[in-house]
Amino acid sequence: MKFMKLGSKPDAFQVDGKCIRHVTSDLATDIIIKVGDLKFFLHKFPLLSKSNHMQKLVQKASEENCDEINMVDFPGGPNAFEICAKFCYGMAVTLNAYNVVAARCAAEYLEMTEDVDRGNLIFKIEVFLNSSIFHSWKDSIIVLRTVKSLLPWSENLKIVGRCIDSIASKTSVDPANITWSYTYNRKLSVQDKIVGDSMKLQEKIESVPKDWWVEDICELEIDLYKRVMIAVKSKGRMDGAVISEALKTYAVRWLPDSVDALVSGVHSWRNKLLVKTIACLLPSDNGVGCSCSFLLKLLKVAVLAGMDDSSKEDLVKRISLKLHEASVKDLLIPARSPQTTLYDVGMVQSIVNQYMAHEQRSQDVEPGKSAGFVLGHGSLLSVGKLIDGYLGEIAHDPNLSLTSFIDLSCSVSELARPVHDGLYKAIDIYLKEHPSLTKAERKKICGLMDVKKLTMEASMHAAQNDRLPLRVVVQVLFFEQVKAATRAQSGNSDARSTCVSKMSPDEEWDNTMDEDCRSLKKKMSEVKTNEDGGQKNSKMGKKKSRNSKSGVQLLPSRSRRIFDKLWVVGVGKGHVENRSSETSGSSQSPSSAVVVRDNTTKSSGVPSRHRRHSVS
Repeated sequence: MKFMKLGSKPDAFQVDGKCIRHVTSDLATDIIIKVGDLKFFLHKFPLLSKSNHMQKLVQKASEENCDEINMVDFPGGPNAFEICAKFCYGMAVTLNAYNVVAARCAAEYLEMTEDVDRGNLIFKIEVFLNSSIFHSWKDSIIVLRTVKSLLPWSENLKIVGRCIDSIASKTSVDPANITWSYTYNRKLSVQDKIVGDSMKLQEKIESVPKDWWVEDICELEIDLYKRVMIAVKSKGRMDGAVISEALKTYAVRWLPDSVDALVSGVHSWRNKLLVKTIACLLPSDNGVGCSCSFLLKLLKVAVLAGMDDSSKEDLVKRISLKLHEASVKDLLIPARSPQTTLYDVGMVQSIVNQYMAHEQRSQDVEPGKSAGFVLGHGSLLSVGKLIDGYLGEIAHDPNLSLTSFIDLSCSVSELARPVHDGLYKAIDIYLKEHPSLTKAERKKICGLMDVKKLTMEASMHAAQNDRLPLRVVVQVLFFEQVKAATRAQSGNSDARSTCVSKMSPDEEWDNTMDEDCRSLKKKMSEVKTNEDGGQKNSKMGKKKSRNSKSGVQLLPSRSRRIFDKLWVVGVGKGHVENRSSETSGSSQSPSSAVVVRDNTTKSSGVPSRHRRHSVS
């Protein structure tokens, strides 16, 4: 820390009680000056020789026959006045970053200018500020921290502005040229780890990260911090990622950790101001420099602190551009009254809507990329997985309405969900936590998922899930057996792929279904025949060895009973049996029928490749 010593005489100021200061001298004091709660018993001559304002006050007191002068609103208080008084007496006094601003403001108040005496206090302090304080990184920050209590004097004397400019200029210096000390207690970010393994240890220690300055300015008050950051950004030399790191560090330093502290009235105003300040300082680079996690934390504080919608809209827009980087934990924003849910689902809905709107605009700008949208944009897939995970978390909330669950699920594009396992898991949790749902409501929520997009593990779980509507279970079993039949015919897949590649997606699916169901019919016929002949176990064991991950033997007893009732293979011409009332246990259950036509339908004149198998 820089310092400057003024005067050479020993300090003769003595303390007499808590409220009196006097000068030890052979001459009696002839004036009393009151500053705040303290009274100074001094001599007129030393003061009048240095201060123009004291001359005016003493003259006025003499005209009023008064020996006491009361200085109201003296900048810096008694301590600053004592520094000025000691300078007038020629006593030794030390100026440093902690008291120099107060002394400068006090000297200005007392009008200790060059017109009164050459080499006066104002001149000496200005020399100290310009030659030492503003050249020092640490001292400039210390000085800036002291100016708030001295407003408006410090502002009018341009000390604040000069100090801010000094700090901003130093942040723009090439890190390789940093020679002064700074505070850095964080781990180096990846982009700052520029030292190679071949460098010497000493060279690695001496390397300076790009964000070397962010921790030191975290001690500033919010309004001063804002002015410093605006000055730093105005230089145009700072990377957006470094600006974001500085804002994040400041937020971590001042934002409370607990939710109770965020919503408490004591710090509510400060938290609102902090979030609003940081939000307005974020780099205007579409959120490239800021992590989505940090932005969501700011949004969480904004929600809990009860900030207005305009303050939250900018954060929502920025978050939507980087939603694919978020985690489920980041999205769990606690809801405020009067909301009855645990989390603010509406806020997440707004973020997702803006994200999808942005993706749609991107497709409109580049129409040709929609065909490879899923393959070329992992961010969309990440968002789909993220929202399914979020749905799984909020599904535990007993107060979450079915409409909110469905709306959020539908807000994500189908392209974002090539697999529906995550969505199925969320639906299952919701059904478990909301047992009072009606049959129509259960059917509605299960309609969100496509059973054809479930993996083997999810299908096996769904087949044994009593919470699912019967129709959904039947669909799961049907399509899983279709997949199993397809895998069993893998030997013919190469020849078929050449033909299928020339078909449309609908034709491809229909033809695949035809062939799969013909194979499935044969397999089911063998199962029934073997069961009647007492050879079921040995035959099923052979099938299991051929395809260990599929087949009827893996299904629970409830699922096998459903297939026994649905798949009935007759002798001669194929026929239909409808036993939905037996399967569902209710006359109101929707009918489930499987239509099977065997090879005897050739006489009808309909080619075998056009046969249809349906589950209604």
